[in-house]
Amino acid sequence: MSSAAASGEYWLISVPGEKGANDAWDKLNRSTGNISTNSKYLIPDLKVGTLDQLVGLSDDLSKLDTSAEGVIRKLVQYFTEVLEEDKSKIAENLVIGNKDMKTYVTKFQWEGAKYPLKQSLKVLSEIIGKQITQIDNDLKMKSLAYNNLKNALASMDRKTTGSLLTKDLADLVKAEDFVLNSEYLQTVIVVVPKINSKEWEQKYATLSSMVVPGSSKLLTEEGEHALYTVTLFKKVIDEFKNTARESKFIVRDFVYDEETLKAGRTERDKLQAEKQRQYAPLIRWLKINFGEIFSAYIHIKALRVFVESVLRYGLPVNFQAAVIEPAKGQQKKLRQELNKLYIHLDGSAAGPIDTLEDSPALMSLGVNEYYPYVFFKLNIDFMSK
Repeated sequence: MSSAAASGEYWLISVPGEKGANDAWDKLNRSTGNISTNSKYLIPDLKVGTLDQLVGLSDDLSKLDTSAEGVIRKLVQYFTEVLEEDKSKIAENLVIGNKDMKTYVTKFQWEGAKYPLKQSLKVLSEIIGKQITQIDNDLKMKSLAYNNLKNALASMDRKTTGSLLTKDLADLVKAEDFVLNSEYLQTVIVVVPKINSKEWEQKYATLSSMVVPGSSKLLTEEGEHALYTVTLFKKVIDEFKNTARESKFIVRDFVYDEETLKAGRTERDKLQAEKQRQYAPLIRWLKINFGEIFSAYIHIKALRVFVESVLRYGLPVNFQAAVIEPAKGQQKKLRQELNKLYIHLDGSAAGPIDTLEDSPALMSLGVNEYYPYVFFKLNIDFMSK
């Protein structure tokens, strides 16, 4: 068998069964074994129902297929976001039971406990549809709750970054930097461009009357700015702010209050702890429900192959389904080989149909792709889209 394509692309096909149990399978493998890796798609005997029911079901299953794939992509994308720095580990978390996606697809076994074979095709599709809706709704709820926590934390963290003009000052100041509990005096915080630091030190006491001489103290320097304190009488603070601004000295709106600062730090610690508490259960939920919805998705594909095979090949039910993994760069050659093998199934065809462009008659009917055998494409590379 040749090396498999790296794209995660599989073709799910079915062809009519032949006299011997393995004749159709052997014929397929003999012709394509050097350009694809083939596995049997083991679809059990399902309840057929009436022709009208099958036709209606074909359309329902197509919509269900699209819906399931959409939820899988949302779940995988969100899973990657939740992993944050560990996002490189996403692939090892995308498992179904203890199987990776490729193994689950190529060694597919119908899960009768979830999808009982005694049920009609319609009921099976309804069971899967409810499952998809439930996972989608749960994902919305869980992501909303967790994202609210993340956003609240990010908002707090943004205040600790940026320049001294805007950032939270809680971690940069201490009680001893301030005159506290004075009826008349107040210590204010001033942001000074570093290139103007000497100017500040020389003139801050003259920016207003009633500034306490010698009270300015450098707290820290970051980037292009320096952070100073200065103490003055409360009644001249507004005047001082205005005069300082003219010299590009910006007085921050900050009043030192130990309880407020402590509450802010406690709130962040609480949010961080709650985020950590929710992380492991969320990862576990995402992992389990990825397995659940991927399993449902491949069962939908099996139902579609079954329904289309009965519609295409008739009764009694006798078809061979296969999971085909094209070798890299061999898709066109594989398509031509399959058409050579099965073109006889299309009584109206004058020759091999490779693409839409090869069949003007089909184009006029609005058919995008037509093959003489049942064909569905499956792409499990959910991380790249």
